[in-house]
Amino acid sequence: MEHPAAEKATPNQSNVSSSQADGGASVRVSEALEARLFETRQHSLDLAEPLSAEDMVVQASDDASPTKWHLAHVTWFFENFALRPHLADYRIFDDNFNYCFNSYYETLGPRHPRPKRGLLTRPTSEKVFAYRKHVDDALRRLLARNDIDRDEVTRLIEIGINHEQQHQELLLTDILALFASNPLRPAYQGQPVGLDTAEPTPLNWTEFPGGIVRIGHSGEGYSWDNELPSHDALVQPFKLANRLVTNAEWLAFMEDGGYATPTLWLADGWSAVNREGWESPLYWERSDGGWSQMSLQGLLPVAHAEPVTHVSYYEADAFARWAGKRLPTEFEWEVAANSTSKQMEKSQGVLRPQRSDASQGAGPKQLFGQVWQWTASAYLPYPGYRPPAGAIGEYNGKFMVGQHVLRGSSCATPSGHSRATYRNFFYPHQRWQFLGLRLAAEVE
Repeated sequence: MEHPAAEKATPNQSNVSSSQADGGASVRVSEALEARLFETRQHSLDLAEPLSAEDMVVQASDDASPTKWHLAHVTWFFENFALRPHLADYRIFDDNFNYCFNSYYETLGPRHPRPKRGLLTRPTSEKVFAYRKHVDDALRRLLARNDIDRDEVTRLIEIGINHEQQHQELLLTDILALFASNPLRPAYQGQPVGLDTAEPTPLNWTEFPGGIVRIGHSGEGYSWDNELPSHDALVQPFKLANRLVTNAEWLAFMEDGGYATPTLWLADGWSAVNREGWESPLYWERSDGGWSQMSLQGLLPVAHAEPVTHVSYYEADAFARWAGKRLPTEFEWEVAANSTSKQMEKSQGVLRPQRSDASQGAGPKQLFGQVWQWTASAYLPYPGYRPPAGAIGEYNGKFMVGQHVLRGSSCATPSGHSRATYRNFFYPHQRWQFLGLRLAAEVE
């Protein structure tokens, strides 16, 4: 799905710069923010660089979107939310693009059906690149001006940066979905040297006392509006696994008939198993008497010690029941994340979850940078939540029904999106993202 995570930037003074003109202070958006903006814009192009023109057009499923569409949509976002309201002389690149590249903003007009984005052979990729340059040039003109609403433009640019970074992760997972459907099993990234034959590190538990805890973003720095407002919550004593569930443990679940035992499954989950024919995580396939998994590095043998990924909420919940444990609530996960200084743990540039490192000592590991972790919590607003005004308020609040919260971040997540309060969310049947789990239990 297009990732609908809500938007609310909290600008601070580091995002603006002042100069003296006509005896008074004239203010423009800071050079640091401008640099981050165009670094983000360039990184999207870098992610698309290994792809052919044909790769960029095709849509692997109704949930996924073509690379070309991602590149155009994030550009459309800047055009409609920053340039059109704040740059008086801005010239629309193509009026038809509002229909082609709107995602779900009802207040901004009708849009091309999501399941048919892969049919948009026109505009061509070359025209989309020209669109990006047109908008980038206009953004530079906007940010160079001293007569703009500095705070509002800063807020919108921050939102646009974070929005494009979210689509960078989606771009990668949608490429994986595309390449996994190709019988040639192409690799997006070079394959690793040698096979990781290590066994999982021991599974240990960390106990947490519970009590009244503070949940949500403090308001310092950037946050999405679904992380707000910060509020008190009651958490009962609990314990959390020190690492993520591994492929070896998932294989044991499969070999014990986990996908064939209805008593392990929620009713909707069991229906999904039978309707979709699930018998393993997404992208797993039998080969040479064992299992392989499609990855951004191509088709690789399933490595026992690596975290299991591409599993739905239904599968995660069934595994937890089979293990005699449960999934943590999102509040429990946040308490655990706030108890440790461990942050990003992914190997730089490796777009595949990595095994746990026993040398990191006690306490929860793999909180960030491996897989998004399913929680037992429905995706709901925090007490006192109010969506932002206007079209941008559609980005999040209207999705707060029927989905489940995931915490952490994945091997494809930009580093600025890894924080203890970040709330990701997907429907319980969805699997094509880097989705995994860790176990929790009551303190006996």
